[in-house]
Amino acid sequence: MKKTINIAVVGLGKIGSYLLNELNSKKKDIYIKTGKKIKVVAISARNKNKKRQFKINKNIFYTNPLKIINDKKIDILIEAIGSSDGISKKIVEKALKNKIHVITPNKALISKHGDYLAVLAEKNKVNLEFEASVGGGIPVLRTIKEGLATNKIKKVYGILNGTCNYILSEMEQTKDSFANVLSKAQKLGYAEPGNPKFDLNGYDALAKVKILSALSFNNKISNSKYLMEGIENIDSKDFEIVDQLNYRIKLLGITEIINNQLFERVHPCLVKKNTYIGNVNGVMNAVILEGNPVGESVLQGEGAGPGPTSSALMSDLLSILRGNIKYPFGISDNRRKKVKIYDMNKYSNSLYLRLEVKDKPGVLSIITRQLAKFNISVQRLIQIPDNKRKTASIVIITHEANELNSKKCLKSLKVNSNILKAPVLIRLF
Repeated sequence: MKKTINIAVVGLGKIGSYLLNELNSKKKDIYIKTGKKIKVVAISARNKNKKRQFKINKNIFYTNPLKIINDKKIDILIEAIGSSDGISKKIVEKALKNKIHVITPNKALISKHGDYLAVLAEKNKVNLEFEASVGGGIPVLRTIKEGLATNKIKKVYGILNGTCNYILSEMEQTKDSFANVLSKAQKLGYAEPGNPKFDLNGYDALAKVKILSALSFNNKISNSKYLMEGIENIDSKDFEIVDQLNYRIKLLGITEIINNQLFERVHPCLVKKNTYIGNVNGVMNAVILEGNPVGESVLQGEGAGPGPTSSALMSDLLSILRGNIKYPFGISDNRRKKVKIYDMNKYSNSLYLRLEVKDKPGVLSIITRQLAKFNISVQRLIQIPDNKRKTASIVIITHEANELNSKKCLKSLKVNSNILKAPVLIRLF
């Protein structure tokens, strides 16, 4: 590789802008560690005149990033636009076809088109690096690809979305409502100011789960039927109740191999207070890898924000500058297998059910009969009456029940006229 490396940065939002500053301020550091000089020769964003914390060099600015490939001799392209399709995909695709290394934090792009883009990178003998797509600044992917390369990983789980973890931690501590805590998270910059639904509904965490699966189990990115639930329906009342039961509520992303079949899921879980994962609070992320012979490995750190993300992007940059041409997913694409998908309806675990009901004789027996009809047995039951409103909260912890029966039971409870709101269901972990 030549001594001076030309870099283009596409996308100048919070991450792209922070990274650009890092690239300009750490040139000496990069040279000491790699022996390479870097030069940012092109930058691109939709709006040249948008107010930013730095002065735009208009001589290297492009409104249309696709023109950069034709106009400039680029060695490395850093894509920080963030969408799964459109210009994000086009610019990465074009760069790889033109034998340009690509670095991206874009988990939506990699979880959807990663297989195709990895083939392009292999074919053109360039790197496609995406460490920052999972876990922010935590070196999760490099740990799997390199540090644990000879381990057989059987399960990966953790807190993969800092926004949700902050909201759940704050709701537990302050007893405030979901809406109020979300508003606070938006003001602090932890949640998108406009529409944070991809964080809240579990989609962001699921994209990361798919990338973790592909790296951990050497499989193609799955288009499986997955279990995905967000945190929008969790109420402050749930925190008061689970606190008495010695649990906390966490949104977990989980991927594992069960009987040689892949099972990916994202959903809120009740976790014991004395567990490691139960004590990861605020905007922190944590990933736990179960492998052989290493056993259990834990990685924790800030999972969101321009600082941690830029740290991972710089790590990818230095890896490329050191001349390491690597397979994007750790092994050659032709060795990555399509994996069978586990039937999630067979999955069994205990459930937390909260039902808001009319407080009158016979309601509880109707509910327990309904549970029994679907082979769901009660392990623990709490009844909290509200005498003023003549209502009650019924909280049930069940023995293990399979997913199919749980769904059918929940559907039947929703149409019961004695139940005043949609039941809340949280799985125990």
